[in-house]
Amino acid sequence: MKRKNVIIVAGGKGLRMGGDLPKQFIPLAGKPVLMRTIEAFFAYDNDINIVLALPLSRHAYWKELCAEYRFAIPHLVVAGGETRFHSVKNGLALVEGGIVGVQDGVRPFVSNEMIKRCFHAAITHRAVIPVIDSTDSLREMIDDEKSKIIDRSKIRLVQTPQVFHADVLQRAYETGFKDTFTDDASVVEAMGIDVHLVKGEVTNIKITTPLDLKTGELIIGSSL
Repeated sequence: MKRKNVIIVAGGKGLRMGGDLPKQFIPLAGKPVLMRTIEAFFAYDNDINIVLALPLSRHAYWKELCAEYRFAIPHLVVAGGETRFHSVKNGLALVEGGIVGVQDGVRPFVSNEMIKRCFHAAITHRAVIPVIDSTDSLREMIDDEKSKIIDRSKIRLVQTPQVFHADVLQRAYETGFKDTFTDDASVVEAMGIDVHLVKGEVTNIKITTPLDLKTGELIIGSSL
């Protein structure tokens, strides 16, 4: 199989957590969220090239955390950019061919099976994203007064890792930033490449609120 890489994006400020500590550094069952995310990809393949995109102002703190927790999984650290787009672009500078995934730093519960599913599908399809069904009713706003129902059977909720041929993602990121780029798939899609959907996982949650932390503790507890 081609060389495997993952860019883990951890640029969040954690404002929705209501504290000063960014969400990626918050302890979850005794270990920072970000370390759990890195461990998931190392467990999948201990030869994977792990690139961590982290705000420059947090590099020293991350180094201190690694020493405190004796965290020794090999990884490279690059400066996070102004947006997710710029962070991924910086991370791609440390990717030399093969297959590359992009993972939210605060999605620590991605399973080995799901990572494998995404990377394997990317060999054939070049651009792959995991999705889950929407279980809520959805409405689209028409204006301030009117809205209309959306057929949720046609809606999918997007997760990470989003996985691509490295050369495809690198070419896509040669473009300039646009507000419509909400994730990596949208950048690749703008280049005219179809994005293939694979099955995601409802437990692959993104830790952004205190409730998410409580949910994460339950997920960890149920796996013990």
